[in-house]
Amino acid sequence: MQPHAGTDDIFDRERASWYTDPASAFDAWMVSQAFKASSADVYRAQWGLFLDWLNVKHVNLKTVDRLAIEQFVTQLDIRKPQRVRYLRLIERVLDHVREIELASTNPARFIAQDGEASWRDARENEPTGFLAHGERAALIAYLFSPIGDLSAGQSWRERRDRALVGVFLGGGVKTGEAAALTVSNFDWNQPWLTVEASNHALNRQTRLAPFAIALLDQWVSERKTAKLPGDLLFPATASGRIMHKATMLRAIDAVTLAAGIAESRTARASPQTLRNTFAADLFESGTAPERVGEWLGFQQEISAHRLYRAWERWTGEEIRERDLAHARHDAGLSDGRSA
Repeated sequence: MQPHAGTDDIFDRERASWYTDPASAFDAWMVSQAFKASSADVYRAQWGLFLDWLNVKHVNLKTVDRLAIEQFVTQLDIRKPQRVRYLRLIERVLDHVREIELASTNPARFIAQDGEASWRDARENEPTGFLAHGERAALIAYLFSPIGDLSAGQSWRERRDRALVGVFLGGGVKTGEAAALTVSNFDWNQPWLTVEASNHALNRQTRLAPFAIALLDQWVSERKTAKLPGDLLFPATASGRIMHKATMLRAIDAVTLAAGIAESRTARASPQTLRNTFAADLFESGTAPERVGEWLGFQQEISAHRLYRAWERWTGEEIRERDLAHARHDAGLSDGRSA
């Protein structure tokens, strides 16, 4: 069916406004998005800076391409997360403009998906972190150590925190995903954990490591014994409230400290570190990056390959450090024997 002529006129006028007065068109678009006033102010400033840069480069929304957008984002003297916000805003606006044009390409999206793009080289970007083999082994050993003489409330919280670390390290979930997990997402003694998304089309299953299965089995049993209400797999309190990210971070810090790996690390063993280590263990066992990406919930294969390359670089560095430590140790033994 052909669109009504009046509809064509509306689209033509709106498309023309983006080219003749993109600032006003952006304001009108924001009204339709129902942004908060504070967010709208930030977005307006970001969009204004982008338009100023386009004017300097003698480029407009019709002629802007991937290279121009990448150059804009790269020259911003800000950290990577802030660059991502700029890029997402440009991508979202161009989605709207290109939809009006009945076109199917968005140069900002291609830049966002490019794992090797120069705009990612922002200051203060931390290298991707992993647990060393010894750290991972020590942490898992602690997760199965005796809990000790604790009160009923302390006991179920300790078991919960250990299982929580288990789903990060042995299931690769994110903090927000872990908070939303329900009891029905895990089947007793099964290797699969269902991770639900707000968009059900993006629901996935991640394959649990054997130690994570055992920890979840123990925790589900403890949860029943404690008669905790509600459906959340990891409730924050005895009343069944959801765990906040800050609570999770404190729990992980306490577990890693008790396991004896926190003091030896220069970087925090965060949920992301544990998630990365889940992937590293799979990479080392020969699992394809694409499959690892599926279990991690990556929407783009390039993300899995980027993580794989980071793991390869980290592995090389760890081997060099280990060899250097052995060399120093051997040198010490040699000195001792010759004395």
